[in-house]
Amino acid sequence: MSSDLQQIRIGLTNNHPCSYLKDRMERVAVAIDTQMQSPENYEILLANGFRRSGDTIYKPHCDTCSACEALRVSVADFTPSKSQKRLLNKTRDVRWELKETMDSEWFALYARYIKARHRDGSMYPPRKDEFDKFAHSLWLETRYLHIYQNDKLIAVAITDFMPHCASAFYTFFDPDLTLSIGTLGVLIQLELCRQMNKQWLYLGYQIDECPAMNYKVRFQPHQRLVNQRWQG
Repeated sequence: MSSDLQQIRIGLTNNHPCSYLKDRMERVAVAIDTQMQSPENYEILLANGFRRSGDTIYKPHCDTCSACEALRVSVADFTPSKSQKRLLNKTRDVRWELKETMDSEWFALYARYIKARHRDGSMYPPRKDEFDKFAHSLWLETRYLHIYQNDKLIAVAITDFMPHCASAFYTFFDPDLTLSIGTLGVLIQLELCRQMNKQWLYLGYQIDECPAMNYKVRFQPHQRLVNQRWQG
């Protein structure tokens, strides 16, 4: 851990079934000190493998598994792949807006997404109040990237912004679309980061054994946090 964080106090949760790998148990380390809840300190924590859920800052701390690896993309060095360029060409009719609040129809879209894609997950059944607690933070600049096609809302990508980086927090989208909307959301977030002169876009944890996450490694160049060292 960075020398800036040597004094941080950590609490450990109990072991519980892993949300991603069905045969594993997971637990997380939680940052207890409330002074860490600021954009500047959270930026340091992100660089040390932490994430947030609501206002809770955590990182995996499992007894026998180290499958979760934080992944970040270098904004200035990023170059879209051929398939990502094809996706951008296919979605020229798509427009996007970055907003401070979500459109009124967000929950209907979110509910359809959870019911279609994550019926066996912890966020099922979809509940508006639970998602509000999960997504909102009192101490971060959180914005909501709205993606529209023919004036219809097809995706929302929630993004946290800090002084030198951004974090792709959570994305939900129309489950009936055949386009790679999750990938499109990251491409737009990278463009926003480029416009804002951010150094990194954090994409959360990569688990190679979880197929739903494999789109993250296609953003090149990227780094993974392995044994507390960022490796390209």
